Parts: sequence; C-alpha cells; structure tokens
Amino acid sequence: MNNTRRFTNLKAPVTLLVAFALLGQSTGMAAPRPLELRWNELSSTIGSRTIKLTLPDGATISGEVIVVREDSLVVNVRKTSDSKAYPKGNAAIPRKSVTVLSMTESNGHWGRKIGASLGTLAGLLAGGYVAAKTASSAGSGLAIFGAITGAGMVGGYYLGRSADAKATFIRVVP
Repeated sequence: MNNTRRFTNLKAPVTLLVAFALLGQSTGMAAPRPLELRWNELSSTIGSRTIKLTLPDGATISGEVIVVREDSLVVNVRKTSDSKAYPKGNAAIPRKSVTVLSMTESNGHWGRKIGASLGTLAGLLAGGYVAAKTASSAGSGLAIFGAITGAGMVGGYYLGRSADAKATFIRVVP
C-alpha cells in the first residue's frame, strides 16, 4: 500500500520533466537567418563539410564538399532524390544552380549526455510506476520496467542529439 502511494506521488515530477523537455525543444527550433556569402567566400566556410542542397530542377542532394571551383561546386554525393541526374559519387554542380544550401555541424556532446540522463531518469520513474500498477509478477514487472527505462534513455539521447546539431543556412549572393 505504501509503495502505491509513493508511485502516485511521482506523477507530477514526471509530468513536469516531460513538459520542460518538450518546451526546451520547441523554443530551440526557431528558424535561423541565412548567412549571406559571395561565391569566393564559400570555399573557406563549406570546404570539406557536409551540405544539403536543393537544385532548381527540384532534386535534393547531400554530401561532402570536395572543392569550390570558379564555375562549379564539386560534391561527393551521398544522398540524392534523383539518382539518374545526380548519382552517388563526385558531381560538379554548376555555379548558377547553387543559391541556398544548408550545412549541419555538431556543437559538442552536452545535449546527448543531458538528454540520455534525463531520459533515463524519466524512464526509471515512469517504468517503476507502470510496473507497480500493471505487473502481475516480479518477472513481468522487471520486463516492463526495463523496456520503459530503455525507451526513455534512447528517446532522451536522440532528443539531445538533435539539440547538439546546428544548421547553418547559406545564401549565395552575387
């Protein structure tokens, strides 16, 4: 009876923890202003970085920048939406087709660490509560507890990983 009361009192902290996690994610998702660069400034900013580029014909490519030439951008294409026009491998994208691109960088590992920790804590609390309320035996209780705790940890890790990623949008100006 005492254990039931203890888990019932944990509903409010778990609810608050989830609300703060969701609020933190939504406030960090404001659209950034694009960085405006001239073609000759592009090489120092995106050289050897992974970019995503939507071309005028609607195709989207993603890959590592090899070199910025005077007339084209050479990219090692890893993902493409039009494999016939832009197959995987090195591709020279004409300069006039490059108007806006995005570059994703990692800001470190703090988000993953905090996200995994908070996800584990939330999973422990929620798993303990659900296992205490629904399990008919110790074995099924441990399975429920482990599954919910693991799901919380993995979910927290991926939320933290998205918080670590910083997208930079670049507009190429004449």
